[in-house]
Amino acid sequence: MSRIVEIFNSLKVKNRKGFIAYITAGDPTLEFTENLIQELSCIGVDILEIGVPFSDPLADGPVIQEAVERALEHNTSISHIFEIIKRVRKTNKIPLVLFTYLNPVFQYGIENFAKDASDAGIDGVLILDLPPEESLEIYPVIMRNNLDMIFIVSPTTENSRLDEIVRLSTGFIYYVSHTGVTGEQSNIDSEIKKNVNFIKSKTEKPVAIGFGVSNPEQVKQVSGYGDAVVVGSAIVRRIKEYRNDPLGPKKVANFVNDLLKPLR
Repeated sequence: MSRIVEIFNSLKVKNRKGFIAYITAGDPTLEFTENLIQELSCIGVDILEIGVPFSDPLADGPVIQEAVERALEHNTSISHIFEIIKRVRKTNKIPLVLFTYLNPVFQYGIENFAKDASDAGIDGVLILDLPPEESLEIYPVIMRNNLDMIFIVSPTTENSRLDEIVRLSTGFIYYVSHTGVTGEQSNIDSEIKKNVNFIKSKTEKPVAIGFGVSNPEQVKQVSGYGDAVVVGSAIVRRIKEYRNDPLGPKKVANFVNDLLKPLR
């Protein structure tokens, strides 16, 4: 049983919803990222998504695109990310999901990527631009290396594709609450509850909801629909704000702690 499955089982027993935070590895530096992982774990983040910097992040909004640019200025690579995860794993067991695009995986080599991710202590992989019908080459390699494979469902996902995502997904299913790129939203889509209920009618696998959640009120609202809430851009914005502050990781964690309060 993976750490991701274990955390969702634990949340279910406690009748609590999970909180998943997204950060871009290497933004603004790998040292900052490593320290931030520890800080976020300490305040009670349940799962952490770690974004792999990629030069063409088509699904990411301007906040995360800027974070990617900052990370790439220091030539942050998948190998660098695995190195810091290995160090984190000496003292920390927080479930970690690698959030990436296909291109970096192919460049690294699928077999090497899956093996090295597992060896480093990664728990799951979410490849943003990998539809289930094109995953036949990658999926068995990920499974063979004891990693969870997480797929995305959007409001426009067709039923036939949804059935395949439900079948293939392990760990959890990621429901993106609106179409388009990532980014903070002033209002939450009114269709979320209906769409998530439809997904949950097909599976008992956990459903996490992300894209646009940015404040405690939205966290509270969205947590009533699924099993976990994902916050990314709002956190990355604070990383930018505190990137030159020696206490930056702690200040970012303080912001995230406020987001966690509605779930406690």
